[in-house]
Amino acid sequence: MKLRIDLDGKTYDLDVEVLEEDRPEQRPGYLPPHAPPMTVRSSKGPAPAGEGGGASGPADEGPVDEDKVSRSPLSGVVNRIAVKPGQTLKQDELIMVLEAMKMETNVVAGHPGTVKALRVAEGDGVKVGQILMDYE
Repeated sequence: MKLRIDLDGKTYDLDVEVLEEDRPEQRPGYLPPHAPPMTVRSSKGPAPAGEGGGASGPADEGPVDEDKVSRSPLSGVVNRIAVKPGQTLKQDELIMVLEAMKMETNVVAGHPGTVKALRVAEGDGVKVGQILMDYE
């Protein structure tokens, strides 16, 4: 591929070789377009609030069924949790509200199911792609 670049009043003609496409792998669930690629992992189970349930999360091992989890779409703080374990959810029902840079983001159920466990508590910091909740 040939490119012509103007820089500080000078024109440069370049030959560029494209080695691979710049398209990220598609993952199930909601991730913003700017989210970094992530390795999908499972955990041993939900961590009790205040004991590793925050931004670091529990230890990971092996693959996880993405239809059985809800992940964080952004890095931020859990502002409010709207569900409890055992609660039945409809698609697009509010799970929790995250806050980042003084803006709130609603995290909703991607499909119907039952809340198995919450992996975070109100006030916890979360990272992009971190598992927030398990479905049954």
